[in-house]
Amino acid sequence: MGKIAIENIETGMVLAADVLDRSGRMLLGAGAELTPKHLVIFRTWGVLEADIVGQGADEAADLIPADVDPQELAAAEQALDPLFRHTNREHPAIIELIRVAALRKVHHGFV
Repeated sequence: MGKIAIENIETGMVLAADVLDRSGRMLLGAGAELTPKHLVIFRTWGVLEADIVGQGADEAADLIPADVDPQELAAAEQALDPLFRHTNREHPAIIELIRVAALRKVHHGFV
C-alpha cells in the first residue's frame, strides 16, 4: 500500500484505504476498483493522492524521469530547502511542489 498522486493513478487500480475529500467526507471506500469516473470525481473534490494496493515506498523512485540523476535531484532539493523553511514539509501539496521545482532546477541547469 502506498500513496500515489492522482495524476499517476490509472483505472483498474484498487484502493487500499478510503478516499476522503478535503472536509473529510468519504468519496470512495477501500477495496474499490477505480474507473475513469472516479478519477474525475477525485479531481473535482480536490483529492491529491490515494492509497493504492500493491504500491509502496519503492515506487517513489519510479516518479523520477530516466534522464534525471538522483544525486542531482537531491542536490536541487537541498538547494530549495531555504525557500520552503516556513512550510509544512509533510503536506502533500508542498511535497509535490518541491519535487516539481527540483526537477525543473535539474532540467534547466540551475544546480
